[in-house]
Amino acid sequence: MNYYDRAKELAEQTVAHRRYMHTNAEAGLDLPKTKAYVMEQLRSFGIEPKDCGYGVTATLGKGGKVLLLRADMDALPMGEESGEEFACPTGKTAHTCGHDFHAAMLLTAARMLKENEDELEGTVKLMFQPAEETFEGSKNMIENGILQNPPVDAALAYHVSAGKMPVGLYMYNSKDTMMFSVDGFKITLTGKGSHGAYPHAGVDPINIGAHVHLALQELIARESDPTHSCVLTVGKFQAGTVGNIIPETAVLEGTIRTNKPESRELLVRRMKEVAERVAAVYGGSAEVEMLSEVPPLICNPELTEEFVGYMEGMGIPGLTGYPGISASASEDFAVIAEQIPSTFMYLSAGYLDERGEAPAHNPKVKFNEDVCPIGSSCLAHCATEWLKNNK
Repeated sequence: MNYYDRAKELAEQTVAHRRYMHTNAEAGLDLPKTKAYVMEQLRSFGIEPKDCGYGVTATLGKGGKVLLLRADMDALPMGEESGEEFACPTGKTAHTCGHDFHAAMLLTAARMLKENEDELEGTVKLMFQPAEETFEGSKNMIENGILQNPPVDAALAYHVSAGKMPVGLYMYNSKDTMMFSVDGFKITLTGKGSHGAYPHAGVDPINIGAHVHLALQELIARESDPTHSCVLTVGKFQAGTVGNIIPETAVLEGTIRTNKPESRELLVRRMKEVAERVAAVYGGSAEVEMLSEVPPLICNPELTEEFVGYMEGMGIPGLTGYPGISASASEDFAVIAEQIPSTFMYLSAGYLDERGEAPAHNPKVKFNEDVCPIGSSCLAHCATEWLKNNK
């Protein structure tokens, strides 16, 4: 089967899938409408889906090696200002990262693979994942056996990218870290409340928090390897309700991101030590809770170059590779890539005019639906070719 030709024939259906999920955007782990829609569509293709934690899985083919095709499908908890006629009307959720595309393209790829199932020389496993934005989804599905029964040998995922760039560009990294780790943390500082007129009678957690914040910055300035990329951000500092009362507690929340596993280990460990010891110096205490723990996304070099070769051989007009891409954002597909050989690529869904001005996670962002047949056909073609060449 020529998957690109077939994907063009199915382009309207792919767009319809995307627009349904866009209009009915859901965020987090529990995506009842999205999940029901995906399962309904898979059944209409003759594929029997199964629950996998909060996500959906299904298999096609017969025995042999197993390739996992993954698509996240969650939105963000924000309003939408795209002006699209199919925009989510709730004002509370929006597909501003393009995950509606991922699920739609995987649905069409699944349909084509089912149509061509007799030619598959192994097994394709589908993974429709919730909660990528909160870094919970892949762990939830792993805990519920997505990499087992049957065991997965390799994995592939695409992510659409907004901005001022042409459709047809695909970006990858086969040599180094593609996306940074993310370790979200919450530091709860406990002191002793008192009247603002009698600070000596209390222990001020705001003062402790200010010193903790400053001390954390020194981890980047004085303890991180300058040849590594490291980012530590405290984006939330909450304490107190009244101006003349020293509160009992203060809370700091932030993230640590880096491109190297060894820097990640150092910074997470030292963040905890700094918080606890600075709090003790000023007479208080600190409790650290980890909100997310995602490693750097490092793609398997040989597998990535293999998929690039398959894509180059498809003859898609204007399809152009851009190697060596790296970003300080994070992606929970990294949890899968840490366990099995995996490849992650960006597909441009941008515009070269004013529609490409807003970036992802912006309420005004727009994505180009011309990417749909490219993504669907690349998923199906790469799966078919990989199974044929990896028996």
